Amino acid sequence: MSTPPLRTALVEDEAAFRGALASAVMQADGFELVGTAADLPDGLQLLRRVRPELLLVDLQLPSGSGLRLIEAAAAELPGTEVVVVTTLGDEDSVMAALAAGAVGYLLKQGQAHRLVEQLHSLREGGAPLSPVLARQLMRRLTPPQVATPAAQDVSLSEREAQILDAVARGYRYDEIAGQLGISLNTVSTHVKRCYRKLQAHSKTQALAQARRLGLIG
Repeated sequence: MSTPPLRTALVEDEAAFRGALASAVMQADGFELVGTAADLPDGLQLLRRVRPELLLVDLQLPSGSGLRLIEAAAAELPGTEVVVVTTLGDEDSVMAALAAGAVGYLLKQGQAHRLVEQLHSLREGGAPLSPVLARQLMRRLTPPQVATPAAQDVSLSEREAQILDAVARGYRYDEIAGQLGISLNTVSTHVKRCYRKLQAHSKTQALAQARRLGLIG
């Protein structure tokens, strides 16, 4: 049985780019465009109305920062994955978006369909990231040794370790919920607890810390 397409919403104020990216999403296999918005208030309404599985959002919106949308999705719709699509490539913007709950960060470089191609990694539990950002981001995702928690300071529950190991093996939150017979919200809550215990701000960092400490394979 084929995997249903990801219900995708887009919040972007630049009309030409919004149209190009929306068209690319509609034409791509594995995605279903369920709505677009051009500013923060409409974006918040769209998020709450259509409850997408994937939200693509620009950080620079005319009525406020896209970080508000990321935070709203993380707080209200833990099953929604957020990927930033923006021109801002500075380290502070990237880290602020990831800390707010974004799972990917793409720069508006090249054609829109190329950006959509990078989103396919979400199906395998990946984190879409523009290559130009990889080096500067990895410096931040690998904290200094003195700042990382020691093995004796981190204790994951059996369920937390079970879920984090499934995430590491590429399973989506909904798949994990089905396998364990628990709700999607419960999976998300356990993952967030793992983040706090591992002092991590993203899935990539949490998995790296857990492997370093021998908590997962």
